[in-house]
Amino acid sequence: MSSDSSSRSDHPSTEVPDGTRVYAIGDIHGRLDLLNHLLEDIAEDARYTPYDGAPPGRVVVVSVGDLIDRGPDSKAVVERLLSGAPSAGPLAGAQFVTLRGNHEDYLMQFLADFSVAPAWFRNGGLEAIRSYVGHLPDGYATDYPALQRLLYRAMPPSHLRFLSRMPLKHVEGDYLFVHAGIRPGVPLERQDAFDLMWIRGEFLHATELAAKMVVHGHTVVAEPEIHPNRIAIDTGAYRTGVLSCLVLEGAGRRFLST
Repeated sequence: MSSDSSSRSDHPSTEVPDGTRVYAIGDIHGRLDLLNHLLEDIAEDARYTPYDGAPPGRVVVVSVGDLIDRGPDSKAVVERLLSGAPSAGPLAGAQFVTLRGNHEDYLMQFLADFSVAPAWFRNGGLEAIRSYVGHLPDGYATDYPALQRLLYRAMPPSHLRFLSRMPLKHVEGDYLFVHAGIRPGVPLERQDAFDLMWIRGEFLHATELAAKMVVHGHTVVAEPEIHPNRIAIDTGAYRTGVLSCLVLEGAGRRFLST
């Protein structure tokens, strides 16, 4: 499904580089089914040529983080995105960028210190562990050291490398892509990693314009929201069945969802 937005009465300059089309995907949370459908839609959309009759010279697919937890297929979602662009088809040669969300941060914290387990598990962490290790024996759900060992042994080295090296932000032209948001009043180059993954209220309530238009997930909205200083694209896929994608080309914006 696609929708268009032509409003330009917001940030004074919001364009992506010439010849580039950006697809920004909201929080996936273990919903491989929705991700696969959306990537199929993105591949079909990449054939779309609204301007000069030629496909974009450069395609960038950005996931704003929270690949894991809550849904049933965290491991498979990680595998799909770390594999990057397909070898053939409209997305062959596309640049895949996967940002770290607070749920990836939870997982990496847990592997280093099992004391974060109660907070992580309240937010869907056990579902991610089950996706890697399978059925948990009786009593394991509260045996945090044992779960830590099980998860570490079950995770492919490629997944550990991928999760540990995820960038926190990505820039395309006048847009900044992050998971949660930015600290108002702080220059972009001085933003704290914790805020980029975890901030909520201070960012969501801010009205000042930053140097870039911020595209983010983290906070669930009923449908993608365009504000003067930010665009929210987390539509709660794990519970709503709606995974949304912002499409940027030139000064234009539109949305895909599945």
